[in-house]
Amino acid sequence: MIFFDTHTHLDYLAQDLNLSIPELVAQSEQAGITRLMVVAVWAKNFQKVTACSQQARQNVVYGLGLHPLYIQQHTLADLDELAQRLAQRDTHCTAVAEIGLEKGVEAVCTAELWHKQQTFLEAQLALAKQYDLPVNLHSRKSHDTLAVFLKKAQLPKTGVVHGFAGSFEQAKRFVDLGYKIGVGGTITYARAQKTRETIRKLPLESLLLETDAPDMPVFGFQGQPNRPERLKVTFQSLCELRSESPEQIAECIWQTSEALFWHKAG
Repeated sequence: MIFFDTHTHLDYLAQDLNLSIPELVAQSEQAGITRLMVVAVWAKNFQKVTACSQQARQNVVYGLGLHPLYIQQHTLADLDELAQRLAQRDTHCTAVAEIGLEKGVEAVCTAELWHKQQTFLEAQLALAKQYDLPVNLHSRKSHDTLAVFLKKAQLPKTGVVHGFAGSFEQAKRFVDLGYKIGVGGTITYARAQKTRETIRKLPLESLLLETDAPDMPVFGFQGQPNRPERLKVTFQSLCELRSESPEQIAECIWQTSEALFWHKAG
């Protein structure tokens, strides 16, 4: 079985582990993780994220975007740079990512910054629509608001709500809009009953696998940088929750991931 890690920050992982991108990708490949998506969080790592893909074009695609956690630092000039880079992108830039809304961190939720978050999200959704790209979405305590923006945007390529932790009703709302749900390390924790039950009930074709490496550690590896290889731990937990065979789960998720994030890379 082969797997696609649809959400990583390989540039930060390489820094944390003092390894090169080719070394990280080789280790991932040995574990059967043959495709990886690396996403940006702010304008100053656009070039590093692009370079990750350039160093491993057989395995790595990338997305460029402005993450809501850094909304205080983002400027209109950053949006202009994003638009320019998307206009000049190569075939391995297959998403606008990582973008979204953050309501769980008080520092970025003042009235002014919450408004700015929404303004930047709307602008980036418009860019995704303009360039016919899917989105890789951050959403913490903001699912209902995000769903309103996604419904309004009507993206032809939709995308994924990454690292989902919410109710079945919230997930179903995204799925009904055509979006996928990113399944990460959260489901490896027995205490995450609500998320585990949600993932158990959703249609298999609506699920993607991800690590968010070096973040979102799986159970048993708390306090360590997360790695793409540990996608297999999440997969094992997913198989325990689902009624389909492991082979069926792996094949369906692979096809969904390829169709969303790799089809233009060739």
